[in-house]
Amino acid sequence: MRNPLSRRTILRGLGASMALPMLDIMQPSSIAAVGSPALPKRMAWVYIPQGAYMPNWMPTTEGENFELTPSLEPMAEHRKEMIVFGGLTCDKGRANGDGGGDHARAGGAFLTGAQPKKTAGVNFQAGQSADQFAALRLGDKTRLPSLQIAIEAYRGAGDCDSGYSCVYEHTLAWRNATSPLPTEANPKGVFDRLFSDQANDVVTQSRRQLRASVLDLVLADAKDLQRSLGGADKQKMDQYLSGVREVEQRIVRADKLSPVILPDDMSRPSGVPVDLTEHIRLMCDLMVLAFQTDVTRICTFMFAREGSEQKYRMVGVNEGHHSISHHQNKQENIDKLKAISVYHMQQFAYLVGKLKSVKEGEGTLLDNCMVAYGSAISDPNRHNHHDLPIIMAGNGGGTIKSGRYIRYPEETPLNNLWLAMLDRFGAPSQKLGDSTGVLGGLS
Repeated sequence: MRNPLSRRTILRGLGASMALPMLDIMQPSSIAAVGSPALPKRMAWVYIPQGAYMPNWMPTTEGENFELTPSLEPMAEHRKEMIVFGGLTCDKGRANGDGGGDHARAGGAFLTGAQPKKTAGVNFQAGQSADQFAALRLGDKTRLPSLQIAIEAYRGAGDCDSGYSCVYEHTLAWRNATSPLPTEANPKGVFDRLFSDQANDVVTQSRRQLRASVLDLVLADAKDLQRSLGGADKQKMDQYLSGVREVEQRIVRADKLSPVILPDDMSRPSGVPVDLTEHIRLMCDLMVLAFQTDVTRICTFMFAREGSEQKYRMVGVNEGHHSISHHQNKQENIDKLKAISVYHMQQFAYLVGKLKSVKEGEGTLLDNCMVAYGSAISDPNRHNHHDLPIIMAGNGGGTIKSGRYIRYPEETPLNNLWLAMLDRFGAPSQKLGDSTGVLGGLS
């Protein structure tokens, strides 16, 4: 009988360390099924701002025979791995007596279900977010309790929306009601956080200066390990190491490019790919690596912040996203809003495809994930916060029956879905923000 390899085994080199993907040797020989206790579950939330043009988004046929609307069409290949939700509401994104500021409230309430305090100062307040509820209970099982990534640079100060602090728009994660967690938009920063040895900052800085590859530093350790692996595990290791190498090379390549100059005072973080699609997909790859290596099991990813004026010239949108989202029923603006929704869904489909391509046990990494995607705004023209555009990919280790459109009664709290995810993740709670109970009908 073989001796299982510890799930916490890592490769080490000078100033660097790397966790390993799930290998067959890490599981007792009697354990192999999808959803087995040996396979950890992961949760992620991917956020899109400004909602969507809902007639193009929401199916009309419930159940397994739901139609793929134009906004959902990019997910055609992954239809059986996703659930489309109807009827979910983020009530605390509404004014509830606080006046303007729907974008700030949407970001602050999406994972908290709490009414963000209307302030542009440092006395901001929301509530504990679903991801951090899980991280504070189970985050000690991984190197990083959670990961917060984004495409636009984090801004945690100033007035960004009708008297609301910018912090509400720039992160989804709140450790507690008064402690928001900043996002990282630079792929190099994410990579270093995942794979550098935080206990050896001096050596880590030297490694950066020399541009030495993480893989080069741990290669000897990897070769020693591979001698003890079977054929299938050797193949997994080769695939994994090649994937890390590819991501690292893309980061280095992006770092060498000339800085992009954008008009209209629009800034992008330094050290990121010039191409927006490459930036998003590189961050997707990093999330997959983080889950694959079990560096973390919890992640939030903002494709853009609320109120974002990102331009999507690759799909013919030269105006800022926020500006055209208030479409005023003008067909030109509606068409551009549709194009942005399709573009974002294409990037999500890329992420889902990457998760599905990683073998884990007898299934895939996606099988053991719950990846929610959507917004706390539905119709951006009216700043509606009901009947939200929300989907989820993955089946939570066999605990979720996917491949359906499920419609819930109007005003069902969005946080009920987060409770259902927390329950399956192993961090159950009876209450989170404005939740009224665990969302049923998923299994």
